[in-house]
Amino acid sequence: MDSHISAALDRQLTPDAQLWLTEAVARVGQDPTAVRTVFPAVGRRCGRGPLVPGWTVADAARARLLAALPLRGAELAEEVTALHRYGDAAEQRAVLRSLALLEKVDPSFAGLGLPLVHTALRGNDTGLIEAALGPYAARHLDYDGYRHAVLKCVFCEIPLDRIAGLAERADRELARMLADFAHERVAAGRAVPADVWPILRAHPGTLEASGLPAEADSPVPARRTAAERALAAFTGAA
Repeated sequence: MDSHISAALDRQLTPDAQLWLTEAVARVGQDPTAVRTVFPAVGRRCGRGPLVPGWTVADAARARLLAALPLRGAELAEEVTALHRYGDAAEQRAVLRSLALLEKVDPSFAGLGLPLVHTALRGNDTGLIEAALGPYAARHLDYDGYRHAVLKCVFCEIPLDRIAGLAERADRELARMLADFAHERVAAGRAVPADVWPILRAHPGTLEASGLPAEADSPVPARRTAAERALAAFTGAA
């Protein structure tokens, strides 16, 4: 959790909530099993409203609790995995948002949180998918896994600017996959999400290789119209 998120949390909490969280952090530091009781209570005691983009008050408070756990490596991963497994969607989102922080606190945590990322990506909860694709996933997902995560976001209509590491990891193979996706959408007479175009422009030839431009000559009006719109958007004319 960045310092500005922590500072925003402190500004947002009421005095009673701040006292409760301070005491909860101390309890967890002395007895890691205490997190199982206080973690679910965070929303009720600290609030659930928005804090900063991508984070709620409860997310940040829960992240602070997880950072206080006096566990390392496999023991930390086991406790965090249990909180995720038995938690509701809000608790699961907080765990996913906290993975980068846990690695910062404990470098031996490293890739031990990846199974939680994969679990989120197998589901259809867009909030959990987005939370899973933060800096931690950007560092630890292999290239194939990262590409498929981006494609999942496109299918689920999650804006790609919410995915960490995209500028560095958007390779030619990802561009090819997105070009094929765009062709499929056009062939169905549907619009293509605008945020795929910058990736395709960065890898010349991928759109042409997908066969999408040929759809502009399709005898099917819906396909032809969709292709014309897509090509205009790709060239920046729309």
